[in-house]
Amino acid sequence: GTNDLARSAKFYDELLGLVGAKRLMDFGTFIMWGTSMDAAGIAITQPYDKQPATVGNGVMAAIRVDSKAKVDAIYKRALELGCKDEGPAGPRGDGFYAGYFRDLDGNKLNAFFMG
Repeated sequence: GTNDLARSAKFYDELLGLVGAKRLMDFGTFIMWGTSMDAAGIAITQPYDKQPATVGNGVMAAIRVDSKAKVDAIYKRALELGCKDEGPAGPRGDGFYAGYFRDLDGNKLNAFFMG
């Protein structure tokens, strides 16, 4: 969720553009990005109940990419765009490489590569 859709949309346009994602749906209060309608995507929305958006404790969206270099690029750009660091890009166990950050509204995300 977001309390500032325009600010959040600009952030996700730029960040997700790094992995070839674009806006696939935009209904004014709900925007979804992805590479196609046949693949997983990510969306932001203003809460339906008109109450302030809050961060879900334990909730995290993950962006799967095809290389460690893309993890590094997304993580670096997220911080440049004003995200809060939640764990630098690097190995996290056998075959898992990820970087963690919080978006402008405090939602936790990670970019990861398996392999």
